[in-house]
Amino acid sequence: MKQTVSIEIAGAKYRVTTDADPAHLEHLATLVNARVAELGPKALRTISAAQLLALVAIGLAEDLERSESRRTALELTTRRAVNGAIERIDRRLAALDADAGEVGTDLP
Repeated sequence: MKQTVSIEIAGAKYRVTTDADPAHLEHLATLVNARVAELGPKALRTISAAQLLALVAIGLAEDLERSESRRTALELTTRRAVNGAIERIDRRLAALDADAGEVGTDLP
């Protein structure tokens, strides 16, 4: 159900109509505001709000890109580990089958 949520980013108030949980949207605004604060009070006085938010957006995009790279690397490492485990299991099962076949030939 759509609802209107009020949030504040970099001192400006915004009304957003969304299906998202208002608490989550407020949390995201808090993250953006933390990034704005990291730029320092001088940035707030010397650049426009649009420039300020552009810098924050670039920083967040960079974080996203870095996170996606780490996720991709982790996924590749996990895939290799799982494939290695499957190969070892397959070899062990094949060896057990071969041993069982040899034991079975000795029976009358």
